[in-house]
Amino acid sequence: MRVASKSATLIEVAKLAGVSTATVNRVLKQQGYISEEAREKVLAAVAATNYRPNVVARNLRTQRSQTIGLMLTAITVNPFFVGVAHAVEAAAIAAGYRVVIFNHGGSDSYERHGVETFIAQRVDAVLFCTAANPANVELLAGAGIPAIEIERSLTETARFVRVNNYVGARAAIDHLVGLGHRRIAFVGGDPALYPQDAARRRSVEEDRLAAYRDGMAAHGLDMQADYVRLGQYYDLASDGSGAEGRAHAEVLLALPTPPTAIFATCDILAVGVLQALYKAGKRVPHDLSVVGFDDTLAPYLAPQLTTVAQPIAELGRQGFEMARAAIDKRDMQGEVVLDAGLVIRQSTGPAPG
Repeated sequence: MRVASKSATLIEVAKLAGVSTATVNRVLKQQGYISEEAREKVLAAVAATNYRPNVVARNLRTQRSQTIGLMLTAITVNPFFVGVAHAVEAAAIAAGYRVVIFNHGGSDSYERHGVETFIAQRVDAVLFCTAANPANVELLAGAGIPAIEIERSLTETARFVRVNNYVGARAAIDHLVGLGHRRIAFVGGDPALYPQDAARRRSVEEDRLAAYRDGMAAHGLDMQADYVRLGQYYDLASDGSGAEGRAHAEVLLALPTPPTAIFATCDILAVGVLQALYKAGKRVPHDLSVVGFDDTLAPYLAPQLTTVAQPIAELGRQGFEMARAAIDKRDMQGEVVLDAGLVIRQSTGPAPG
């Protein structure tokens, strides 16, 4: 194929590929069925002609900016948000969109400023992971901009994609009991500090704590109050130092009868737990087993951390697909629930003795 000396038109691409302009459009927009042969011909013709869609003209026709707003809590503190952002961006780029990211850092007013900025930029939709204030999410409705909530949902109106935290947490308890552990501690987020999902009236923290309680009861084990340590996952000002996990682990180790296993419901909490165990001269998993949650930092720790893996990439991808469906005014379920699964590594082993 020849290479064009100037910007080609859609008609020229179609002629060179030997297909219709409609087929070229479907390939570029990734919509509808296209045979692999036709797809390869179109992509080859696009490459040969240096074809570039006239985005400005398209946006004027559709009244769209081809831009998605992504509101995050704090991308520099928790790798979970990094993973979601990367997945959203990858899906958006593949569909011809760009992404503008804003971090609210837990501030309602800063989040509102970000939302107002998105509205001024005429973004086509906004994804929240996670929202600080439901009023800021609902602000978009007045501007006619779809909102999607990821992981947590503060409103009943926005579409929502979340993880089944109960199943993942229950798998962690079953794993530890299967290794012979009977004294299992729980280190996690305090339900009193974190909001419930608006529609289901239940929080991520309640799901994880209920899984621990039910798992212990199912195996005939008592849930000892001294073994349950609740608080915040991390301080946004501390850049995820693990201080909360360290403090909880130090208290647990000082008990007359310490646990033989700790289930920390965030990898950042688990980092702090491991730090405290190392300082106390405890060997993991020989002296004490540790399980985390998220699978963000887990592969990079020593020993590598057994953890409940959240489907972070799928959260981001599904969130973008929900946004795209809302932009196109296509039918889509209001809530998508993804499964979490246990990844077993070197931080868990048989109970001592």
